[in-house]
Amino acid sequence: MKPPLRKDKNSPAGPESKEGASKAPGARHPFARKRIGEILVEHRWLSGPQLEEGLAQAKGLLGRYLVERGHITEAQLAQALSEQFRLPYVDLKGFTAAPELFEHFPAAEAYRQNALPYGRENGTLRVVVSNPLESHKLADQLEARTGLKVELFLSTPPAVQEALERSQATSALLKDFSGDFKAGEGESEAKGSVSAANLDDQDSAVVRLINTLLLAALQKRASDIHFETYETGTVIKYRVDGLLYPATERLDARHNKAFVSRIKVMAELDIAETRVPQDGRFQLRLNGRDIDFRVSVMPSALGEDVVIRVLDKASLNEEFSQLKLEALGLAEDTLKKFRRSVREPYGMVLITGPTGSGKTTTLYAALGEINTGEEKIITIEDPVEYQLNGVVQVPVNEKKGLTFARGLRSILRHDPDKIMVGEIRDMETAQIAVQSALTGHLVFTTVHANNACDVIGRFSHMGVNLYSFVSALNCVMAQRLVRMICPKCRKKDKVDRELLTASGLSAKEYGNHPFYMGEGCAHCGGTGYRGRRAVAEFLNLTPRIRKLIVDQAPIDELQEAAVEEGMVTLRRAALEKALAGETTLKEVNRVTFVD
Repeated sequence: MKPPLRKDKNSPAGPESKEGASKAPGARHPFARKRIGEILVEHRWLSGPQLEEGLAQAKGLLGRYLVERGHITEAQLAQALSEQFRLPYVDLKGFTAAPELFEHFPAAEAYRQNALPYGRENGTLRVVVSNPLESHKLADQLEARTGLKVELFLSTPPAVQEALERSQATSALLKDFSGDFKAGEGESEAKGSVSAANLDDQDSAVVRLINTLLLAALQKRASDIHFETYETGTVIKYRVDGLLYPATERLDARHNKAFVSRIKVMAELDIAETRVPQDGRFQLRLNGRDIDFRVSVMPSALGEDVVIRVLDKASLNEEFSQLKLEALGLAEDTLKKFRRSVREPYGMVLITGPTGSGKTTTLYAALGEINTGEEKIITIEDPVEYQLNGVVQVPVNEKKGLTFARGLRSILRHDPDKIMVGEIRDMETAQIAVQSALTGHLVFTTVHANNACDVIGRFSHMGVNLYSFVSALNCVMAQRLVRMICPKCRKKDKVDRELLTASGLSAKEYGNHPFYMGEGCAHCGGTGYRGRRAVAEFLNLTPRIRKLIVDQAPIDELQEAAVEEGMVTLRRAALEKALAGETTLKEVNRVTFVD
């Protein structure tokens, strides 16, 4: 949806402007008649002394100096420039350009010029620029190339940049650059800072494509990039909110080695070695942010496959510094019980679930709740992906002999109050963790199991004494992540009887219940989902539950007793989100089993 143009009474588009009366909105004027300082003072955005200071001190553009000094805002400067150059000012907040507009104004050029296609109507292409000094040249070039009349508008540089990213212009770039690989291209080993504005300057098509893939992954909130090698070509996919989506069309098989070689060069891996797996990492500055990438290369029948994990530490560290348990999306009753357990003076808090179910994020949120600076908190993780302020974090290094068990023993000699063990994988680590919880430490840890009750069997198979384990345990929480319906394109869904039955719901009882779905829009990348929230089942260690565990009661009996004691199963917790209109029944069926 296009936002309204902003028209001030002193703007050339306003009715009271004599100077602007001769030109319609969007007309191009290569020469300005009023000085920028005069306009800013007239609007009372700038004082006389501030203007004198700027004129005396500014070594470059006066307006840019005044913004950097904090005398005026970006918006005030843009509005003053709009009056000076007779270009209507537009507020781009929330604006998204339609994908077809980039056919007239290619994304690579839009990023390079920091300009945005704003609309097309009756043979006129509207373009928002951020630099009015060269705007008339841009308009002339676009008119000559497209045959359309070009109408210019003005906004702030950050607003244009954000609108380009919001419009998924990087996806248009990716489409343009991936088309190069229908014909042969060489490869390069260029490195450095990457932004959408300089992608087109790279010498190699391989470099351009890989860099654009990384930029687009960041824009689409992808956690991983997959390169899959087939006889018919390379398939590139993004993992977004836990699911894989194609990043490009299938690319020519002739370029498989070039793609892998480029990634190996970036991660400083052995290009000549193609028979064994290799792991590495690299860092790039993308759009002004330092982003870490973990690379795993694995030989396959037709070449080598690559997976790149995207770690935006700057963004995530900021997110985790503010992360509280409420942000996880847990049900209120489960949240209350879990919060009580993490505030106990000692014992073990155990989170279980498959890989990618958000266990580590939950533990970080729990640590954030109790991290007051008055107690020593030490973690041992494999690897340490996000830094937590006020917490000592130890990375596992099995090549050097630093395992979870050895690290945990060392941690106990550092006088900790709270300990987090990233994952319990073996009997030795399990026994030390249980002993730590029994000797006055609060231990947070995770283990792989299907549900809360299955955890008991896991520790039993590891050889841990069940009586000691039950004595140490504060709680067990099993969790999954479900995708949330995109709030921008959410609409009512017609759920048929077959889906209700497959979901374990009575068609008679829920046939008229309102369910929702996402239609797909630019905000969610056409998926209908945006973001994920945790659903969990919380096993509270009541005296009855403890006795059943020590007596080695069957899992079915233990789960039945836990439900009677108030435990909400994973399935029920997920269904509650679907019934509340936060997710879909199809998503619930994807992540949980029918009870």
